[in-house]
Amino acid sequence: QLFSVAEASKNETGGGEGVEVVRNEPFCHYPLLDGKYDKGQYTYKIYHLDSKVPSIVRLIAPKGSLEIHEEAWNAYPYCRTVITNPDYMKDNFRLVVETMHAPDRGTQDNAHHLDPQLLKQREVVFIDIANDPVNPSDYKPDEDPRKFKSQKTDRGPLSNDWRVSFDF
Repeated sequence: QLFSVAEASKNETGGGEGVEVVRNEPFCHYPLLDGKYDKGQYTYKIYHLDSKVPSIVRLIAPKGSLEIHEEAWNAYPYCRTVITNPDYMKDNFRLVVETMHAPDRGTQDNAHHLDPQLLKQREVVFIDIANDPVNPSDYKPDEDPRKFKSQKTDRGPLSNDWRVSFDF
């Protein structure tokens, strides 16, 4: 996940010049997911998006509107990311992304410990990293999970039927 985040940061800000890493440090005693996880890596980044929009948008965009703040608590297998726009939207914009990397095939009914009301509203979206379409301009053979083999974990490459054949 850290690799994916770093790559996305670099790619979505014109090579990385628009990402300001304010803090990147270990955290502990910060309870996440009902206290189940309380230590990991904390990052605070500011994305300066001016270079990613047309010049006309830069001219008319209100001050602070092209600056996105991201705080992330990575307590693998759980991660919480909070995205805000404090200089322009103030408290009116807050996006919280919670990720759980579970050693199963997505069969847990309530991995995020949602209350019954939220659980009814929840939608599960399965992502097939080996078979979902990739824009040709984004394709990198050395990052293709159907070709990549991790030397560190001795995992990979993934087969087309990896979701049913992968051994957790």
